[in-house]
Amino acid sequence: MALSTKLELRQGQALVMTPQLQQAIKLLQLSNLELSAFVEAELERNPLLERDDQPAGPDPFDQTIDRDGGDGPSTAAADQGTDTWMETGKAAVDPAGDLDTDYSNVDPDASTGASAMPGEGSWASVGSRSQAFDDSDPNLEEYVASVPDLADHLGAQLALAIADPVERFIGANLIDMVDDAGYLRGDLGQLADRLGASIAKVEKVLAVMQRFEPSGVLARSLSECLAIQLREIGRYDPMIAAFLDNLHLLARHDFASLRKACGCDMDDITDMVAEVRRLNPKPGLKYGSAPVQTVVPDVIVRPRNDGGWQVELNSETLPKVLVNRSYFTSVTRHAQRGEDKVYLNDCLQSANWLVRSLDQRARTILKVAEEIVRQQDAFLTYGIAHLRPINLKTVADAISMHESTVSRVTSSKYMATNRGVFELKYFFTSAIASAGGGGESHSSEAVRHRIRQLIDAETAEGVLSDDAIVQKLQGEGIDIARRTVAKYREGMNISSSVQRRREKRMAERARVPA
Repeated sequence: MALSTKLELRQGQALVMTPQLQQAIKLLQLSNLELSAFVEAELERNPLLERDDQPAGPDPFDQTIDRDGGDGPSTAAADQGTDTWMETGKAAVDPAGDLDTDYSNVDPDASTGASAMPGEGSWASVGSRSQAFDDSDPNLEEYVASVPDLADHLGAQLALAIADPVERFIGANLIDMVDDAGYLRGDLGQLADRLGASIAKVEKVLAVMQRFEPSGVLARSLSECLAIQLREIGRYDPMIAAFLDNLHLLARHDFASLRKACGCDMDDITDMVAEVRRLNPKPGLKYGSAPVQTVVPDVIVRPRNDGGWQVELNSETLPKVLVNRSYFTSVTRHAQRGEDKVYLNDCLQSANWLVRSLDQRARTILKVAEEIVRQQDAFLTYGIAHLRPINLKTVADAISMHESTVSRVTSSKYMATNRGVFELKYFFTSAIASAGGGGESHSSEAVRHRIRQLIDAETAEGVLSDDAIVQKLQGEGIDIARRTVAKYREGMNISSSVQRRREKRMAERARVPA
């Protein structure tokens, strides 16, 4: 076969996402805190962006849902603006020309053929922002003293307790092996080999450091942690030492074997249990605990007087930014160099896209939340027992979006309802078939709730085994296997029927007056 050189013209189709479209898709999966950080970084980077400090008017993202599944009058008004710029394919105010793109049916996991554009904000800059201190907007967090963690606290005590440089070096390595709870994780023999020290030397340093505060720190097991604290208060004796060596019997509520191992009666066991309960099993958390972050809902659902639901976005979590076109016009008029004009045009394009992306993100979240409320109307009305089994595809098909888009929308987003605050992913549960093959399926979360109800209603003489729970659930029309019941029970940290019977009998004996 002869080889030849020739030119051919071929026509094909390929999915190519612009950097702006990729950014819009990434905005979907950000939580409200991450979104605020990203917008703050853009406000610093782009001189054409500014905050919208005007008082909030009527919420344009307010929708009402009737019990029959229809939308209230405000739905059409809210969607009118979306259709205008989602379907035309051209931007009325943006010179880029590709800003008005509907990404609801685009698979973000598909390969892209675009590279980063000049002037586009760096995604990696989120969270690494530094704010300059000035009189108008002081960053007081830069002047707040840091709270020492557990390692700092132990290091300060090490400098005072041990003077020998070699032993202090061993102690510093031991501190590196301490976890957040205060326990020593790692093998002392391996540490001794790595440092070229004897195991006796390492254990000597460890014995000194185990007297550090908080009491019980640097223990290698729960028994050792409790023993250290008991020695501190002078309560450690041979009987309680045997008790700590057999904590596994206490976990199984095998009090007969525990009495035999300790050589005492039940009253002594009760006293030692009460003594141990006053101790701290995780002393390191006093210094390693992180501050609790309050969950701020992204969507608020309120019941209406006519029986429907009012779904609205929480305006407090929506960043409000504007494009300063007057400033752009003024600066462009005086720009002399070509690169300055290119920079300003890039800033305008990026600012326009960010404003539209935030608007599209808000509308997409509201659309998904509205469909979730429609699907889970029975849960909001009657409770968890009526939670329907739905998945991402169910919602995606109902609102004509891609399944991956719905997954990103429901990530790290919360909904405040009359039943409490739930993550959007909470409403997506697997299905358990109904007994006999007929009727609607049951949500796995509702089945877990029913299992807990059955166990909470038990008495000491009527503890239900997993097989008995299966029979009761099948009698209620839930087709479930015994291994599934056991998995759900263990997932809710509920002990076996044998242990529950022992616990209930102990509780009854404790209530009987002597």
